Formats: sequence, structure tokens, C-alpha cells
Amino acid sequence: MYYRNPIIPGFNPDPSICLAEDTFYLVTSTFEFFPGVPIYQSKNLADWECIGHCLTRKSQLFLEGCGASGGIYAPTIRYHEGTFFMVVTNVSDKGNFIVHTKDPAGEWSEPAWVKQGGIDPSLLFDKDKVYFVSNGDDKGNHGIYLCEVNPYTGEMLTESVLISKGCGGRCAEAPHIYHIGDRYYLMLAEGGTEYGHMVTITRSSSIYGPYEACPHNPVLSHKDDNGSPIQCTGHADIIEDSNGNWWMVALGVRPLTSEKGGVMLHNLGRETFLTPLKWENGWPVAGQNGTLLLSGEAPLPGDAPLASYEKDSAFAKADLLEEQFNKERYHLQFTYVRNPLIENYQLLSHRQMLCLKGTSDTLSTENGAPTFLGVRQTEFCQEASTVVTIDSSISTPDMAAGLTVFYNHDHHYDILVTPAKTGCQILLRRKLYDLCAITEGVSISSDQVSLKVVADSEYYSFYYALPGEEYQLLGKGAAAGMATEITRSMTFTGTFFGMFAENGDACFHEFVRKTIK
Repeated sequence: MYYRNPIIPGFNPDPSICLAEDTFYLVTSTFEFFPGVPIYQSKNLADWECIGHCLTRKSQLFLEGCGASGGIYAPTIRYHEGTFFMVVTNVSDKGNFIVHTKDPAGEWSEPAWVKQGGIDPSLLFDKDKVYFVSNGDDKGNHGIYLCEVNPYTGEMLTESVLISKGCGGRCAEAPHIYHIGDRYYLMLAEGGTEYGHMVTITRSSSIYGPYEACPHNPVLSHKDDNGSPIQCTGHADIIEDSNGNWWMVALGVRPLTSEKGGVMLHNLGRETFLTPLKWENGWPVAGQNGTLLLSGEAPLPGDAPLASYEKDSAFAKADLLEEQFNKERYHLQFTYVRNPLIENYQLLSHRQMLCLKGTSDTLSTENGAPTFLGVRQTEFCQEASTVVTIDSSISTPDMAAGLTVFYNHDHHYDILVTPAKTGCQILLRRKLYDLCAITEGVSISSDQVSLKVVADSEYYSFYYALPGEEYQLLGKGAAAGMATEITRSMTFTGTFFGMFAENGDACFHEFVRKTIK
């Protein structure tokens, strides 16, 4: 059966996977976005559905004032004797913690904080012991640290021990330990999560080492393949299915392309990819000579994928998200920036409407919590649309509401409706760093307008339409403006399409995101 990469497109980095009976569960990082740590499920490793989030309460996920790309780093999910455990780092709060549940689609426990520091924590359930591993630094001694832990309370049962300094690459992180046969395997990410990223692996007869490095490290990397449509591969986890076949999930990016060819810029974020894994001479061999493919043939478990993928197909997975706000809750893919003031989001399902109350926290407020609700951009060629209504008679002059292409407070493009002397006007606002360009407004007499953004690998194009009329182009913004590589501080997220309101109220009547060819 053929599978198509990425298996979870858009901003979904640092994947971790487990198997419970016949179902796979996978989690990814969320940084400053709320709720935290989406959990996806699949029977066949190719078709994935978001069933909820591990961190849905402020008591679990405190993000107030956290910086862009702060918050939640690199979760690990494990299943043991009927209970799911998720361990993660909140770098903007108290560090590493564990939550657990019997029902991954339901509520997870309150955090059990672990004193061992560092980031990228992982768990290994090994007979009657539970090991906690993370990368960290003890008085300048950087490496991978290990202790025994109570996974329900977070209590460290032994002192932290340095077990590895990696395999020579910088930033040894993302440690996962597996007990396979009579050996312990320590898998790492090295080289930094940019274009030198890679997966390395070591093994030992003791969990405390010493560990020997795989002779063909890195076992996964695209650092020497500049022409590949997949780059920055690393931060992996592995799993054995019920048929005895092994698989690796890893993060990677799809760089933007232009008429002049590929560029070392990506705007969709780091995504989740899949590859089969084999064992030779006691070492894992991943993918095609240690690289990933956009599509491949492998003995997937479960039923055949829903989509009919062809080998080396360049077509994206079908993707349609349509929210009419006619239910008691909106789609699980929607997310906020930091902890939301939930009273500013009023879902009127009987009127098929979402009303947003904008505050002085705008999309450009550093470390703020703007009134924003968005979904990930999952393909280069997509469009998002909504219908927005404001009451211009009671709006303040600095009120704005509309549709945004949002990366962070320094990088966003917004088509917005704002009050004018008579009626309203439609503006295009483009924010990059400390520069903000606003188009000359188009005056309209209606308080209701349809807004749309059409994305490709070159531009975001913004359109508006009055009731009963055709869409009109208002302006464009370069796709490269939303690229991770151009941010002024190191960032790890991706681009969202979202609805927003600032300094006043607005109502939204629908939201649609769909992939276009």
C-alpha cells in the first residue's frame, strides 16, 4: 500500500507515537498556542484524525506572557497497562511534567512536575521501573540525563545521571530510549532543528551505558540533499506494529518553491512524516538510504488508506475544513494564541454565528493574547474564507476585525474591516518586524462582507466581496514573509489562517479552509 507524506501536514513538529491495541496515537508540539499537544489517532499510519488535546485547561498549560515559540516543547506519548502518559516541557512555566489518562480523547490529569530539568523528556516503562530521560545541562556539562520516576506524581526516585553526550553533532536532544531484545537503544536528534538536522542512534547492554554509536549514523537526515523537497528531518520516534513491522515518525519541512526553483525558506512549519524502518545487524535502517519520500509503498497495518495515492504522486491530500458554527463547540483544529479570555468568544449555535470581543491586545501585541481563532495552513495552495459583520454605529475608531494569515506578532497579513466616517472600509495590513504597511481603504456601505485569502508558494492574495457580488482582489503579501527562517528570534512554529477582532466586537458566520490545485 502507498502512503503520502507528510502524514500530518502543517505545523505539527516533534512527533511521538504509541500503539494501544490496534490503534496508533501521535502527539506534536504546540509552543505558545492553546490548547496544547494535539492527539491524533490512526489504524493504518496513513490516515490520521485529531481526537482532542492533552492540555485543555489553564491549570495544565499556563502560557500568559510567554514569548513567541515559548511554551510547549516536544511531547512524548507512551501507553502502559491501560493508561496513556504524556510527558512534555513548558519552557515558559516550571519545566517538565507528566499527565495521564485512560481515555486519550477525554480529559487528562493535572501536571505531575518533574525536577529533572532540560527539554524533550521521554519515558521508558521497563519491567517494574519507569525511566525519565531528557537533555539538559548540569554546571556546563551538557548531555542526556536519566533518572527513575513515579509517572503519577513526578517524584524522582533516583538522582539524575549523565548517560550520553550524543554522537558529535551539536544540540543533542530529543532522547528516546527503547528496550529491544537484550539491548537498550538511545535515539537522539542532533545538528539543530534547521537544515543540519539529523537522527542518530546508540545502543548499550545497560540503560546507564556506555553507549556505542551506530556505524552508519545519521540514520535519518537530509542535510546533504539540498535538492530534496523535504528538508530539516529529525526528532524521530519509532514503533513496532502488530505485524512485526517497524516504523519511524519524524519532523521535516517542505521548503517554498518559486519560478526560480527551491529556496531555503518554509512557511507551513515543521510537519510529521512517516517512513518504514528495518533492522540490519542490530541497527535500524530508515527510509531510502536514510532519507524520506513524499510517497512510498510499504506494508501499512490496517485498512488501505482512504485516498488513492500513486507512487511519487505530487498531489496533496484532500483537505476541507468547513465550520458553520452550528454546533455547541467548534472544530478540534481551531486554536488560540496563549491562554484565551474565553468570555471573548461567544458561540451562538442557534444563529450559526461566532461573536468575538476584541481587546487592546492586537495581533501585533508582543506576548499578548489577542482575540484570535485559527487553524493551521496545511498545504502551500489553500484558501480560507469567512463572512464578518461589525456594527459600525457603535464601533470605536481603532476597531478592526477580519481574516489573518498569522505566524506571530511580528509576521502577519490581515484583511480587515474597520469603521469609517460613513459605513466601513476594508484594509490590507501587512506586518513584518517593526514595519507595518496598510493599503488605502475601500469604502463600503454594508456592515457585512465576505473575506478570502488564496495562498500559493509565492503569495497570499486577499479578496473581499459584498453581499451578492463577486470577489475583488485587494492586494497580496509574499509567502516568504511568513517563513520561519526570516524571524528575528529563533522560532519553531508555522502559519495559521484565522479570524480575529481588535478593540471592538465582530460576528463571523462561517469559516472554510480548503486545499486547491
